[in-house]
Amino acid sequence: MSGSAMSARTAPSPEARPAHGVSLAEASKVWARIALLSFGGPAGQIAVMHRILVDEKRWIGEERFLHALSYCTLLPGPEAQQLATYIGWLMHRTAGGLIAGGLFVLPGMIAIMVLSLVYAAFGGVGLVGGLFFGLKCAVLAVVLQAVIRVGSRALRNGVMNAVAALAFVAIFFFDVAFPLIILAAGVIGYLGGRTGSPAFEGGSHGKAKGPVLADADSLLGAGVPAHARPNAAWSLRIGAVLLLLWLLPVAGLLAVFGSGNVFADIAVFFSKMAVVTFGGAYAVLAYVAQAAVETFGWLRPGEMLDGLGMAETTPGPLIMVTQFVGFMGAFRAPAALNPYLAGILGGLLTTWVTFVPCFLWIFAGAPYVEALRGNRALSGALATITAAVVGVILNLAVWFALHTLFREVDTLRPGFGLKLEWPLWSSLNGPALVLTAAAVLAVFRFKAGMIPTLLASAAAGVALHVAGVV
Repeated sequence: MSGSAMSARTAPSPEARPAHGVSLAEASKVWARIALLSFGGPAGQIAVMHRILVDEKRWIGEERFLHALSYCTLLPGPEAQQLATYIGWLMHRTAGGLIAGGLFVLPGMIAIMVLSLVYAAFGGVGLVGGLFFGLKCAVLAVVLQAVIRVGSRALRNGVMNAVAALAFVAIFFFDVAFPLIILAAGVIGYLGGRTGSPAFEGGSHGKAKGPVLADADSLLGAGVPAHARPNAAWSLRIGAVLLLLWLLPVAGLLAVFGSGNVFADIAVFFSKMAVVTFGGAYAVLAYVAQAAVETFGWLRPGEMLDGLGMAETTPGPLIMVTQFVGFMGAFRAPAALNPYLAGILGGLLTTWVTFVPCFLWIFAGAPYVEALRGNRALSGALATITAAVVGVILNLAVWFALHTLFREVDTLRPGFGLKLEWPLWSSLNGPALVLTAAAVLAVFRFKAGMIPTLLASAAAGVALHVAGVV
């Protein structure tokens, strides 16, 4: 055999040795590092990605990074995970997107599963109960911070203020479903954007501080890779595969068990959530919490805060808290299964139907992302949805506060669709009030970080338990 023939036969494939010189194996190590550092919600996660991918590795330029981020904010689902999938796909095609997006989820999925097992076994017992009591109080401060953070970016004029106020009134006082609020906001914003009204102009992600890496100077370069160009046949093919992977288990569970079965309910409910999770996890969690407690009975009041505390203190998307919800729902309705096995299956099912659609949106839509640049109507829809999300997150904060600071809350329905949740003031939880106030003071007055605040509150909860206060 000639040397040239042997060389041709043993040469790495283009997928293994791309033009930019970074192999898929090398990239996988970097994505694993990013995944393990992805604490602090989407803002912190995106900052970590930017620091490593743009500043340190110089894989992708500033403009392309922000353009990819803009596309991901238009999509339902966790934008940081989708951004990782998008850049992984740009660098190494489908395999790169699957590895980048999958690794971003994996550490949080494992951590939440372990914590869910501990919670199911010992959550209300001894020191573990004190720990989650402390986390629950700190999470209230974190959610309030999210209201202010998102509001400062989204509420730029009177129209957006009105949208946020109407969204809060609709969900808190009239129990309007979150998907309907998002749909209405999107339609209003789309129509407003088409008129060219400045009130509906979308915001930007702002300019980078310091030296900016030009796309042409990055490893990926300024051009569009061949695999990233619009290809209708590929988009339809990958879209069909992912759609089947997502919806076939849902259809199968419905066909075998029917509605009312916990696994079928989990599959259907969280599939709906995957389509409407605009504006970040905090927005949809209000709807998830209320449905999980009041509609399905998967959680008890206040337990959503325990799950949120888990998600806040582990790496990965904040939306991973839904795995805890699915775990507890199946754990409490295991039928013939062992409760812990049922919980594990319920948690994994929740994660599957939550994240498979994220890959669908990226792989099927990313080749056409250029068509979205400068689209005023879509920008208006996103801006208005974000404003509505402020009202929904405020609802989340109020709902959590009621069920954390008071041991008893009454629901009054005076008519005309109105719903009022009213606390019994005699049931005020003094230790919870003090610990929540301390967490709020730490976050807003002393600018303490999220992780230190959560850990300090957890330690305080344990100390209060040891002292016999809680």
